[in-house]
Amino acid sequence: MSDTSRTPDTRTPAQIEADIKRRRETLAETLDEIGVRVHPKTIVGDAKAKVAANIDHTLGRAYVGVHRVVGDVKGRLVTEEGAPRLERIVPVALVVVGVVGLLAVGSRRRKR
Repeated sequence: MSDTSRTPDTRTPAQIEADIKRRRETLAETLDEIGVRVHPKTIVGDAKAKVAANIDHTLGRAYVGVHRVVGDVKGRLVTEEGAPRLERIVPVALVVVGVVGLLAVGSRRRKR
């Protein structure tokens, strides 16, 4: 493993021992870090954090989408001054009342 193009090692035995001690400490730190990373609690915690981040992202996108739709509907049913547009609200209200009425009639027929 030694490189033959290097010059002979001129370190003292104390320097070599200090280098070995330093490398052992580095190796011990690395092994401790690996142990923490592969510990089941760490893996579960990382998975939970990833799922929570994905849920937050999805909920954020859903909020933006709903906010956009509500703004669009509001823009269609209210003028820029904030006054209701009755020519658009009345037909929508009639459709909603009709659908609710049909659902009520349908549920009564199922109960009989």
